[in-house]
Amino acid sequence: MAKNLLIVESPAKAKTIEKILGGDFEVKSCYGHIRDLEKDDMGIDLNNNYTPRYMVPEDKEKVVKELKSLAKKADEVWLASDEDREGESISWHLAEVLGLDPVNTKRIVFHEITAPAIKKAVASPRRINMDLVNAQQARRVLDRLVGFELSPVLWRKIGMQRSLSAGRVQSVAVRLIAEREREINAFKSESSYKVEAFFSAKDINSKSVTFKADGPAKISSQQTALQFLESCKGAAYKVADIQVKPAKRTPAAPFTTSTLQQEASRKLGYSVSKTMLLAQKLYESGQITYMRTDSVNLSDTAMGDIRNEITQSYGNNYYQSRQYKNKNESAQEAHEAIRPTYMNAHTVDDQDTRRLYELIWKRTIASQMSDAEFEKTIAKISISTNKDQLSATGEVMKFDGFLKVYLEGKDEEDEEDTDGMLPPLTVSQTLDFTKMTATEKFTRPAPRYTEASLVKKMEELGIGRPSTYAPTISTIMKRNYVEKRDKEGVKRDVNILELTKKDEVKKEVIQENTGAEKSKLFPTDLGLVVTDFLKQHFQKVMDYNFTAKIEEEFDEIAGGKLKWNNMIDGFYKPFHSNIEVTLETAERAKGERELGVDAASGKKVIARMGRYGPMVQIGHQDDEEKPRFAKLKASQSIETISYDEAMELFKLPRMLGEFEGSDVSVNIGRFGPYAAHDKKFYSLNKEMDPYSVTLEEIAPMIAEKRQAKDERTIKVFEKEKIQVLKGPYGPYIKQGLRNYKLSKEQQERAAELTIEEVKAIIEELKANPPKKVARKKKAK
Repeated sequence: MAKNLLIVESPAKAKTIEKILGGDFEVKSCYGHIRDLEKDDMGIDLNNNYTPRYMVPEDKEKVVKELKSLAKKADEVWLASDEDREGESISWHLAEVLGLDPVNTKRIVFHEITAPAIKKAVASPRRINMDLVNAQQARRVLDRLVGFELSPVLWRKIGMQRSLSAGRVQSVAVRLIAEREREINAFKSESSYKVEAFFSAKDINSKSVTFKADGPAKISSQQTALQFLESCKGAAYKVADIQVKPAKRTPAAPFTTSTLQQEASRKLGYSVSKTMLLAQKLYESGQITYMRTDSVNLSDTAMGDIRNEITQSYGNNYYQSRQYKNKNESAQEAHEAIRPTYMNAHTVDDQDTRRLYELIWKRTIASQMSDAEFEKTIAKISISTNKDQLSATGEVMKFDGFLKVYLEGKDEEDEEDTDGMLPPLTVSQTLDFTKMTATEKFTRPAPRYTEASLVKKMEELGIGRPSTYAPTISTIMKRNYVEKRDKEGVKRDVNILELTKKDEVKKEVIQENTGAEKSKLFPTDLGLVVTDFLKQHFQKVMDYNFTAKIEEEFDEIAGGKLKWNNMIDGFYKPFHSNIEVTLETAERAKGERELGVDAASGKKVIARMGRYGPMVQIGHQDDEEKPRFAKLKASQSIETISYDEAMELFKLPRMLGEFEGSDVSVNIGRFGPYAAHDKKFYSLNKEMDPYSVTLEEIAPMIAEKRQAKDERTIKVFEKEKIQVLKGPYGPYIKQGLRNYKLSKEQQERAAELTIEEVKAIIEELKANPPKKVARKKKAK
């Protein structure tokens, strides 16, 4: 048995570190968190200063048992969980569970898994930092209070499944996506005309080249654009003025968690969660520094390695030392930016992580390279027939600098036309006119968020921290508040006017595809309804500034400036009071929108949230004739569906063909989409779209569900529409939508029960329903 037991979070990291430290150390993994809050009563003692009650989850009992056994045999136990607040908290929980003295237990941290870093950490251990532990504990307690108290309000006031949840950060993230969607839906596109003139001139090799010059600022109407082109008929064009200015471009800072997620999305098409999984793999194998950080600092050692790499690979003139400043002064993990541990390693062998590693390497190297230098030329061109001028802009790279290695990607909203090259021009030079166009351009709304641009926005607003971005996005998609999907574009007419070399003005109409988007975040109707409800009744929780202020208070706790219990108390008391008022007074939220009246029946047509998702309803529950229901297509929304689109949905059932000699049709009822076959009905699987599902997909489902139903059916009384079925807790009776529990003796003879006995059991249970038994709390 080794003298020292060192505990880390992951098994991959354990193997790497054990090789570095040698025989005196046994390195084991705790596999992340080993304790969490109890489920009963939120796991928080509200009457005792919000003291948390922790438990070891069932799936961690084996790990804890093994670590306890090893800790008893070791001379010394070292805690080496990750260097952020979450990691500090894990170390504290380990100390508590293993019976270690937090005052004497050695805690080590490192931001890279290399021999020098690990040995340096072992040579200078510290104690568990309770300020960091309390900051993480405050976050966990606050999030539990919000989730456990707010989620039942949603179940009561919105209904749907009990999968509805709310959270301090997740609900605000959904709000961002919902508000962007409504901004897009309300946007009214306006057209204007952009004038561009094309000329030819000789380049330095005396070859004729074509270049472009821009006309006056946006022209508001087609008539004005036409007048301008008419005014240029017969014109001579001369270079009126030339300005040559030096320009430069500066490299971006090394990666933080947020900027890595954004750039991996732009350049590699990775989701935020995929980026973090790959980055963790690189970190644990010792190839990059810690991947959860909002710092742009580089260590002195790293700066020296980068300098050597640049000067050796590119030359001294490509090196420029730079110190970057953190935007967030209270950066939670202010150690280092994300960088390769060894700058001379340009790539890695592992195929899964190679592209991300190379992105990190290039960004790190480029951050310490020289500016890219350009020469920018602006030529003003006069028009002899009017007083306007055209402007041609060109850019020539004089020195590539950091661009030799890396160019930062751009988001859609940042995209601009890049300047091209201009041929050599001189003042008073007459230019050879080719053509002039006035092209109709349309204003565009802000684009929907990608995962990465949502992270960028959250970071700008101070919502969340490096460790929370990826899980927040995963949660809001898992809860069906947001979905990531593509959107097809629509065709739009575009007018183009052209003044030819022969002084003729031509008109042309072309079509362009507009509005197409890929891998964007769309709020679901459920997400919109929940957001509206929370904004109406819990303004403070949904306020961006308030959410950011909470993060700042966590930072103050981490810095020892604020007591965590006091911070929780200041939040919880008014929040809990708000919960009670809302439960008492708030109306149910349905997200209803009246679309019109059905011409055939004279009944109202309403789009609303139903128990099984967004739907259209004709008629009302109180009407003598039952209402009709239709499920919305995946691409449709309660907020934007038109009356005509809604009525199209009622053209089901769809006849798909024959299966086993009987017709198969698909329809939508009150309880969602279903298939009808041989006088029996089968709910469609969740992933099946009733508007596009095929017979080939439906037939196996029918066979499978029929078999499952046959296997659980013990007895059927057709006339009375009563069944005796097998359930997970034994046989039971089903009548309509209601189930009736059988006693142990009745379960044993379920197959022999007569209709008289079954009816008697039902009557007895209706008269004397079984009492609900309260769940026993686990012994502490």
